[in-house]
Amino acid sequence: MTDAMAGGRFPDDEPLSAAGRRQAGPLHTAGRALAGPEVRTRQTAELLGLRACIEPQLADLDCGNWRGRALHDIAPTELRAWLSDPGLAPHGGESIVELIDRVATWLTQYGDAGKTVAVTHPAVIRAAILAALDAPPKSFWRIDIAPVSQTVLHHRDGAWTVRL
Repeated sequence: MTDAMAGGRFPDDEPLSAAGRRQAGPLHTAGRALAGPEVRTRQTAELLGLRACIEPQLADLDCGNWRGRALHDIAPTELRAWLSDPGLAPHGGESIVELIDRVATWLTQYGDAGKTVAVTHPAVIRAAILAALDAPPKSFWRIDIAPVSQTVLHHRDGAWTVRL
């Protein structure tokens, strides 16, 4: 949880809020630990007791010039277009389709790497689920990912499954 999340603003590279620091606690794991490059993911990994390597492909969805802005500050037509067409990026950043492609590429690289804990963002987790299930990008906004939750993907015989 960050102040932007609590305030209904698009994310920027900001630290965890006091509530976000309370939500994270030690995570005991064996295997590789990775984190997105943003301050909040690095802080979360540390609070989880992980010595995570930074993985640029786990970066949050690039919201371009909408970073840090509240929803009510965005032109309603641009916001509607972005929410209804996963191929658009009216903010000048990354589209949902581009995010899914980036995360699918990352999954391909780590499919046979053994147990990996990735500390990342709800948008990246949604993209990973869609890539794992080969689901359409229009389903992106139908997946709710809570802060400091766990999503488990399992790779076997060249295919991903969503386990939790």
